[in-house]
Amino acid sequence: MSATQTQAPTQTNSNPKQKPPQKDKRLKVLDVTMKRNHYRQDSLIEVLHKAQESFGYLELEILEYIAKELKLPLSRVYGVATFYHLFSLKPGGEHNCVVCMGTACYVKGGDKIIEQIEQDLNVKVGETTEDGKVSLLSARCIGACGIAPAVVLDGTVQGKQTPESTVAKLKKLQSE
Repeated sequence: MSATQTQAPTQTNSNPKQKPPQKDKRLKVLDVTMKRNHYRQDSLIEVLHKAQESFGYLELEILEYIAKELKLPLSRVYGVATFYHLFSLKPGGEHNCVVCMGTACYVKGGDKIIEQIEQDLNVKVGETTEDGKVSLLSARCIGACGIAPAVVLDGTVQGKQTPESTVAKLKKLQSE
């Protein structure tokens, strides 16, 4: 066992205000997923997806729990969670905006869309607005090159966007 693995339970239980993750009912979902995969280390991505689905994001306590259960170093679990853009280590907003930055979208103004959102909503890529309403993300490519520049608002792909049209939609979502 590595030093990282042996430290995880101590770190998790060191704050008396925090509940140990084992008492959280959402962990039963993770336990079922890990058991179904026989606690194989190669099921890490599936387990991380289930954790994010259950908790909304991957907080450190959950990463520590997964590392312990799959007998993996925390550094590997954290590395996978930070490598893939679909995983988030911070809670997201009520609404998500993903701006495609693939070549076609970038050439047709994807960067301008991000600049306008950052300016008008006072938020940076990877962050959530102060009111918790909108999270701004970017993606390398969403595969919608024919309708570039493309934006994904709450899971729905929207093509041929302009900075103004995207900001207008986000402001409407923010006011709801």
